[in-house]
Amino acid sequence: MWQTLVNFAEKIELPLSAEQAQTLVRYAQCVWQKKDFLNLTSAASLDEILTRHICDGLQGAACVRNLADKRPEKISLIDAGSGAGYIGLTIAAALPNVQVTLIESLEKRCAFLNWTILNIGLKNVQVKQVRLGEKKELQADFVTERAMGQLSDILGICLSAVKSGGYFVAYQGENSLASSVPAQKYAGRFIREIPYELPCDKRHRHLALFEKEVQ
Repeated sequence: MWQTLVNFAEKIELPLSAEQAQTLVRYAQCVWQKKDFLNLTSAASLDEILTRHICDGLQGAACVRNLADKRPEKISLIDAGSGAGYIGLTIAAALPNVQVTLIESLEKRCAFLNWTILNIGLKNVQVKQVRLGEKKELQADFVTERAMGQLSDILGICLSAVKSGGYFVAYQGENSLASSVPAQKYAGRFIREIPYELPCDKRHRHLALFEKEVQ
């Protein structure tokens, strides 16, 4: 089962060891165990959690890794509206040099995230029960977001949490309008979109990249 993750990571040029992949399988098992009680996913199988959610996180990890090549060794990342942690926890497992903060407002999901972190043994991730934007001191080199809301509605909040010269990575569907949102209004600029497909289907998805102006 973990080989599916290694194969996908290889396809997107993301180094992923068997040990890291096995950690992510344990994470998927945690989701499967609690999915009905906490409404974590509609996935019908453990394999679907891996190919739909975890691989989505790996795509984000590959993007962060490529952008982080130009940055110092210690890198911080905020996963906004983390939910079950599919993006942030996967990035933490795939990129151990990145310090990840999972931002989630619901207490039950925060409890799940903390329980999962203990179960899979990740040391580079923490959970904060808060809404992004409530605490101005919450800032990072990278901010990621998937399914938090319409990009036009959340762009300002997410860019406000990005450090000067850092990046906001937004997950978008087939018909992304990322290039048309007024990023300059929030001291940011649209860079580009990265198209990708997941192993579970051939629907085109995009990662929209924004850079925070150096201030």
